[in-house]
Amino acid sequence: MTSVLPVVFVVSPEARQAADLAAALPGAEVLHIPGADALLREAHLRPPAAALLYDRTPGIPLAEVLPLLRQRAELAGTHWLAVGHSGLGALLAAGADALVSDATPPAGLALQVRALLARAAAHAEAQTRIARLQGRLDDWEHEERVRDQLVHMLVHDLKNPISAVLGLLEVVEDDDRVPADLRELLKIARDETQHLLHLSVNMLDVRKMQAGKMRLRPELVFSPMFMDVIAQARGDVGSGLRDRLVDVQVAPGLSPTRADPEILRRVLANLISNAMKHTATGGAIRIRVGQDGDQTHISVADDGEGIPEEDLPNLFAAFEQSRLTLHGRFDTGMGLAFCKLAVEEHGGRIWVESERGVGTTFTLTLPLAVDTEDEDEFVELLS
Repeated sequence: MTSVLPVVFVVSPEARQAADLAAALPGAEVLHIPGADALLREAHLRPPAAALLYDRTPGIPLAEVLPLLRQRAELAGTHWLAVGHSGLGALLAAGADALVSDATPPAGLALQVRALLARAAAHAEAQTRIARLQGRLDDWEHEERVRDQLVHMLVHDLKNPISAVLGLLEVVEDDDRVPADLRELLKIARDETQHLLHLSVNMLDVRKMQAGKMRLRPELVFSPMFMDVIAQARGDVGSGLRDRLVDVQVAPGLSPTRADPEILRRVLANLISNAMKHTATGGAIRIRVGQDGDQTHISVADDGEGIPEEDLPNLFAAFEQSRLTLHGRFDTGMGLAFCKLAVEEHGGRIWVESERGVGTTFTLTLPLAVDTEDEDEFVELLS
């Protein structure tokens, strides 16, 4: 493949100067440009890698033309060399990259131009790499959009039939005509269907939060509302909690916390469900809500199997934590990923403490409501 020679402009009143440089610079195509008008025209047709601007070129001063040329996108990689013995300061102020005397012999000029050509080549290579990376980024963003659309469609298409199956199972389970041995199987089927519904909804919400598309609807949450939210979260977990000893304690008279009750409900449902999955029948689950300083602390603790130390660093990463529970189900970590994103969206944080064979405690913090921000709403609630 034939390589293309870099183009060098020599903008001067004398063609001889271009001819002398061409002889000393065989690795480039040197073109003589007689003045500013020709420079504007030719630079558009054939962007040069380097251009020599002689200060005594007649016509429009090159110092007035150079700023216009430097604004052109196609000339971003062009390097400009001011040549002469007077007026070079104006060219330098206009954007020239270097200065050289017009008494410099052609061989010396060639050395200067080679240095400029090397910079131009490096710039061109960098631009090519940037364009290639931008193309990959565009492809990746397109794939992400397609993946998000597929996840969104999948979850929405699954939610309705899963909810319908869940409702039918509840109806059948409550039917007195169902034999006791089949009732236990129906309970298992209902719990697994509930788990599938939570998994699909968590998947959708994790993607929304990662894309910054989920908007919180915060309210002032007091002690009684915390009790209501926890009760609703326990109901979301399903019938498996009947086989656990659940102890809930919410400190009375809590200062108001600003949080989205529906999102908080789902965070607690995930944490309670996680505790249930990793404790045996008859195990204890303790839920505590209190305050310390300017934060509300909520903890969900269990006396189950505990978490291996090597699993802790990636526990809140979606799809990076897969653990076999006591009940033969693999935990993908999607629910915990949702919890982390949701808590951080509230301005809080969440962490875990665990010991093998002793149990696990998940703790999250939420900031208290700011008085100046919630004064009117606070007064309205108390009135």
